[in-house]
Amino acid sequence: MNCRVPRSKVSQERWLVSYADFITLLFAFFVVLYAFAKAVQKKQIQVSAAIDSAFRSLSIVPALNRNGPNVETMQSPVSAAPGYLAIELVSAKRVQADLEHIRQDLQRRLSAQIAHSTVSIELGRDGLVISLREAGFFNSGSAIPRQETEATLRQIAESLAGTPYDVRVEGHTDIVPIHNSEFDSNWELSSARATHIARLLLQMHTIRPEQLSAAGYAEYHPIASNDTSEGRAENRRVDLVVMPRTALDISLPDIAEDETGWRKIADQ
Repeated sequence: MNCRVPRSKVSQERWLVSYADFITLLFAFFVVLYAFAKAVQKKQIQVSAAIDSAFRSLSIVPALNRNGPNVETMQSPVSAAPGYLAIELVSAKRVQADLEHIRQDLQRRLSAQIAHSTVSIELGRDGLVISLREAGFFNSGSAIPRQETEATLRQIAESLAGTPYDVRVEGHTDIVPIHNSEFDSNWELSSARATHIARLLLQMHTIRPEQLSAAGYAEYHPIASNDTSEGRAENRRVDLVVMPRTALDISLPDIAEDETGWRKIADQ
């Protein structure tokens, strides 16, 4: 018996099944491509944020420049990265107001020392700079602060009590080489002076140890010309730099806020 189906009975629309399968696979292919592209974009954002935060850590974020603080808002460098909390750490306006308040308080407390040019206070690139001249605090070639300068250091410590900012103590000298029984170079003298000032501040218990650091710069960061005796006298100094902190890669569980309203990294 001949069971052959007449040609007129065969469906002419079977190609639609293959076409539908092809469209489905094509759609799935583009979905995968799209998902991959979004994942790469997320990684690029995180890498960009990491690089940005590394550069910011060299300074206080571009809130302060050579001409003093500006009023642009500082935001977390990872605020745009997916998976991170978009927060505003501290606005530059608040930093400027805080440092200006400290500056005015110190000018009131140290008006006599400022008048005698043994102390100067100014807002600089890194923050608030409290400069202690050698003539008012040290004997020539010595790293031990004079006993009568303790009252001045105590007034500075009291003004900085409770500050959320770091304090870096920097020792500086002029270009004249030193070689005595105690120091072989200006590096040693500047470092020793900074360390002694930092130790006295710690003993006053107004600044937390983790906020305080000391460094010696010898003659390599002058603020005046070394060609004159007046300029060399200005360069022989110890600077206390009050610096806002920079937060890096802070994720959601790490953020806490204390009763003063300052945001900080929670204890791990």
